[in-house]
Amino acid sequence: MSDTDGKKPLGLGGARSGQVKQSFSHGRTKSVVVETKRKRVVVPKPGAPAGASASGSAPHLGDPSKRPAGISDAEMERRLKAVQAARAREQEEAAQRAEDERQREEERQRRREEIEAKEREERALAEAQRLKAEEEARVKAAEAEAEARAKARKVVADAASPVRAKPAAATPAEAPADRGAKIGASAVPSARKTDRDRGSDDRGAEGAGRGKGKGDDGRRVGKLTLSEAISDEGGRQRSLAAIKRKQEKARQKAMGMSLKPEKQSRDVQLPETIVVQELANRMAERVADVVKALMKMGMMVTMNQTIDADTAELVIEEFGHRAVRVSESDVEQVIDTVADKAEDLEPRPPIVTIMGHVDHGKTSLLDAIRHANVVAGEAGGITQHIGAYQVKTDRGSVLTFLDTPGHAAFTSMRARGAQVTDIVVLVVAADDAVMPQTIEAINHAKAAKVPMIVAINKIDKYEANPQKVRTDLLQHNVVVEAMSGDTLDVEVSAKTGKGIDNLLEAIALQAEILDLKANPKRQAMGAVIEAKLDVGRGPVATVLVQNGTLKRGDIFVVGEQWGKVRALINDKGDRVDEAGPSVPVEVLGLNGTPQAGDVLNVVETEAQAREIADYREKAARDKRAAAGAATTLEQLMAKAKADQNVAELPILVKADVQGSAEAIVQAMEKIGNEEVRVRVLHSGVGAITDTDIGLAEASGAPVIGFNVRANASARASANQKGVEIRYYSIIYDLVDDIKAAASGLLKAEVRENFIGYAEIREVFKVSGVGKVAGCLVTEGVARRSAGVRLLRDNVVIHEGTLKTLKRFKDEVKEVISGQECGMAFENYDDIRQGDVIEIFEREEVERKLA
Repeated sequence: MSDTDGKKPLGLGGARSGQVKQSFSHGRTKSVVVETKRKRVVVPKPGAPAGASASGSAPHLGDPSKRPAGISDAEMERRLKAVQAARAREQEEAAQRAEDERQREEERQRRREEIEAKEREERALAEAQRLKAEEEARVKAAEAEAEARAKARKVVADAASPVRAKPAAATPAEAPADRGAKIGASAVPSARKTDRDRGSDDRGAEGAGRGKGKGDDGRRVGKLTLSEAISDEGGRQRSLAAIKRKQEKARQKAMGMSLKPEKQSRDVQLPETIVVQELANRMAERVADVVKALMKMGMMVTMNQTIDADTAELVIEEFGHRAVRVSESDVEQVIDTVADKAEDLEPRPPIVTIMGHVDHGKTSLLDAIRHANVVAGEAGGITQHIGAYQVKTDRGSVLTFLDTPGHAAFTSMRARGAQVTDIVVLVVAADDAVMPQTIEAINHAKAAKVPMIVAINKIDKYEANPQKVRTDLLQHNVVVEAMSGDTLDVEVSAKTGKGIDNLLEAIALQAEILDLKANPKRQAMGAVIEAKLDVGRGPVATVLVQNGTLKRGDIFVVGEQWGKVRALINDKGDRVDEAGPSVPVEVLGLNGTPQAGDVLNVVETEAQAREIADYREKAARDKRAAAGAATTLEQLMAKAKADQNVAELPILVKADVQGSAEAIVQAMEKIGNEEVRVRVLHSGVGAITDTDIGLAEASGAPVIGFNVRANASARASANQKGVEIRYYSIIYDLVDDIKAAASGLLKAEVRENFIGYAEIREVFKVSGVGKVAGCLVTEGVARRSAGVRLLRDNVVIHEGTLKTLKRFKDEVKEVISGQECGMAFENYDDIRQGDVIEIFEREEVERKLA
C-alpha cells in the first residue's frame, strides 16, 4: 500500500508545491513537501493619473462623491491648503538639509585637500632628502672605487716588465669596478619624477617587497611555516587593533578633532608635609604619574607615603602647576582678630579678683558684698575652687568678682585670676598681717600689670592692727594712700559689714579711671576660669566673656576642644540666651573637658572648629613626643641609674574640676626628696571609673578622689582587685596623708649609741676557741649583743660582734664598769695587749618628709 493510499495531499488550490530536504543526526535525511504561496502584485490600470496615489488620502474638491461626509467646501479648502503648506515645508527642510550636507562635505573636502597637500609636501621633502643621501652615498662609493682602481694600476705597473710586447689587458679587478661605475652612472635619474610617478614607484616597490603570504594591507595571510616564523622578513606585524586606532586617529584628524585640550595650571596648597595621593588629588593628576615622577627623582615611594614640602614643590613645578606654601597653623587664621572700631566700643563692667592668704576672709568678704553664704558650702571652711559672680551694687553699677583660693597649692588658679582681671582686691587680715600667699598675690598682680586695692579685713577683732599691715606692705613695694602712696586701701569687716560701701566705691572709682570698654557686636572671645566633667551634663566650662557676645548655638573652639553652645547658665543658676562682655557663664556642649586657662573663640562653621582643635591636639602631641625624643640614650641610662635608689609612690588623681586636679598634681610634685618621690600616673576630671581601677591595679597605686566618688561598677571592681580608693574633700588632709605614705618608703635612720669601753690587759690562747682577750671595762657597760670595734693607737682596725663574753668561767650577758671579763671576737684573732675595745648599740629611727 502506498503512503498516499490514492489520496491527494492537502494544500491550497492556488499554491505551488515543492520539496525541502531535512537533515538529522547520524546522516539521516527526509524530503518534505511544502507549498509556496505567490505574492500578490497590484498593477495600476491604464490611464490612471500618476499623482493619484499621492493624493489619494485627500479627495478632490471638484468630486463630491469622493469627499468625506459632513465636510463643507470651505473646510475642505482649508485642509488642502494645510496639506500643501506641510509639503512645502518638507521640501524646504529637505533643501536646507541638502545644502547643509553639501557645505559640510565641502568643508571636509577642503580639510582633506589641505591634509593631502601637507602630506605631499612632507613626502616630497622626505624624497628629496632620500635622493640627496643616495647621491652622497654614490659619490662616496665612486671615489672609493676610483681610489681602489688607482692602487690596483700602480701595483700592476710595478709588477709588469719594462718591455711590453703588447698592451696589457684590463685586470680582473678593473672590470667589475668599471661595470659598477657604469651601473652607478645609469642609475642616476635623468629627470625629476612627479608625485604621481613617485607614488606608482612606491606602490611598485611595496608590491615587490611584499613577500609570500602578504596581503594588500601588509598583514600576513595564509599558512605560517616554521621557516617564515624564524625569518626576519617583514619584522613584527601591526595588530588589527593598532590598525583600527590608526584609522580612527586619521578620521579625527580629518574632522579637525585632533586638537588636545589645553592643560590647566593650578595653585596647589602645599603644607609642610603631604601624602602622595593627596598631592595628586590637589594637582588633578593621576597618582601613578606622580609616583613615576618621584621615582625619576630617586625616591621609591608609594601613594600612601608622606613627602616633605621641598620635594612636593619640585613635583608640582614638573607638572606645570604653582605651589602655594601654607603652614598647618594657618587654620587658626579664621579666628577673628580684627581690631574694634572706636564707635563700636561700649562700656563694660570691671572684672575684680579677690586674692590673699588662706583664712584671711576673702570668701566671707565676697559673701558680705553679695549678701550670700558661700563659706558654709566650702569643705573645711576654705575655698578650693575659683568662683565667678556678678554683683549689682546699690548705686546700680554691675561688678564681676572672681574668688580665688588662698591655699599654697592653688598657685595656678591665682595666676589665672590675675591674668583675666581688671582690678585686684588684696585681702589682708588685720590680725595676721602679710603672709606667704599675700606676697604671691602681690607678685601675680604686678606680673599682670593690673591696679590693686588693699582691703584690710577683720578690723572688728580686738587684736587687729591695720597700721602693721600697711607697714609690712612697704617691704614689698606696695605703698597705700594712707602712707602717701598711690594704692587704695580700705578697712573692712566681712563679719559686721563695716567699710563694704567704701570698698565698692573704691572699686567703682578705679574702674572709672580705667575706662573699660568692649565691642558686644562681634564674635565672642573669653577665658576658661574652671572646667569640670558633670555626670548629667557632660563637660562644663566656666567662661568669663572678655569681648563680643556669646549666644546659644554658637560654634566655638577652646584649647584642644570644640563644641556648640547648648546652654548658658549664669552665676545664679538661671539659663540665659546670651552673655556679653565681663559676664561669667557656664557653657554646656563641649566634646571634651578643656584646660583651665584656655581661650574660647567663636568660629563660623563646625568644620573650622574641628580642624583647629585637631591641629592644636596634634601640636601638643608632637611637643610631648619631641620632649621625649630629645633625651639621648646616655641621659636615659644616667636617669635610670640615678632612679635605682629612688623609691616611688604611684597614685591616680580624680578631681571634680580641672583646677583642683592641677593644684593636686602640683602639690604632689613638691612632695619627696632624693630618696623618695610621688608619681602621678594619671589625673583627670570626673567620677572614678573602671578604667582608673584597671590602671591602678596594673601599677599597684591607690586612687585618690577629690570631691568625687567611684561609680558602682568601679567600687565592685576595686573590691575584687584589691585596689585602695581614698576620698578627700580638703586638700590639707590629702597632702598630709600622701606625705605620710611617702615617708613610709624612706629608709630608717641608723644611730649608734656608745655604751662602754674596755682595755685588753692580757691575751690568752684557748683550745677550740682561739685567742681570748682578758679585759677591764673602763667605762660604761659591755654587752654580749652589742657591736664592738677594736682600736689600736686610736685607729679602728676591726668592727664586728663578740663571740663570747665571760666573767671568770661563766658566760654572761653584760659586764659593768670596773670589772674584768674575757672577750673573743667573731672570726678575728689579731688582738694585742693594750688594744681598746669600743662597745656600741645601733638604733633605727623612722624618718619623715619635711
